[in-house]
Amino acid sequence: MRTLYLDAFSGISGDMFIGALLDLGVDFKQFETELAKLNVTGYHLHAQRIAKSSIYGTDFDVHLPETVHKDEGFIETTSTHHHDHPHQHADGHTHSHGDEVRHLKDIEAIIDHSDLSDYVKTNAKQVFTEIAKSEAVVHELPLSDVHFHEVGALDSIVDIVGAFIALELLAVDQVYSSELTDGSGFIKVAHGMMPVPVPAVMQMRVGSAIPIKQNPEIHTELITPTGMGIVKTVVDQFCPIPDNQTITKVGYGFGNRETPQLNALRVMLCEKKNSANKLLKKRQIRY
Repeated sequence: MRTLYLDAFSGISGDMFIGALLDLGVDFKQFETELAKLNVTGYHLHAQRIAKSSIYGTDFDVHLPETVHKDEGFIETTSTHHHDHPHQHADGHTHSHGDEVRHLKDIEAIIDHSDLSDYVKTNAKQVFTEIAKSEAVVHELPLSDVHFHEVGALDSIVDIVGAFIALELLAVDQVYSSELTDGSGFIKVAHGMMPVPVPAVMQMRVGSAIPIKQNPEIHTELITPTGMGIVKTVVDQFCPIPDNQTITKVGYGFGNRETPQLNALRVMLCEKKNSANKLLKKRQIRY
């Protein structure tokens, strides 16, 4: 059994998750090739191994021509969408909303009609459903009325689909996680000043046992709706690294926000101790 362990000491977002898996050794060219099976255009990927706080990891981002920064995980709703003026996003940038939007069924159709594997299709749609359901509850809207701004939708599609492509390429059998850490205070989003965790993330906790602690020293969000949706879909258990697991590799995926501490998702690839010991013995024999 190959286990992926998430050490979410600084929260989680879609780009942090993908960056961390690339840092573990997922081949970027192969990742790009698989993502091309989504059959959508208008984006390009950026992945670079850099150092933050003298710690090396991978910075992953989806570059979109319409924006300077990503609108990670943000879903707009019919009741609050305005086409005649710029809209303030959680990243602090304004974008004009004169272009089309995509509803959940539109995104599901894109995924269904792609050439992706069934594993990627099923899990990516599950994450979108989790996020859309939470927004529908928060805004008291029918699920069918929740929609993504065109640019935000493309960004989220690439992030969420990419997360499961990376997991599949890594050949992971199960995913464990530490408790999640979020920031505190308030952040400015499209609908005004919102408490951290943001309402969509808090709503996704309903009916789950996902443990979240808040860091009073960090005054921003660390867990995005996309990150929370991925966690809710893939994590099998929240616990310390089990005693029967041996860590074989560590990776870091960096977040975009500047925080007083290292802003990264740390991931560990683990094997059962008996299989890891056998692998070690084989290597010793070879050398």
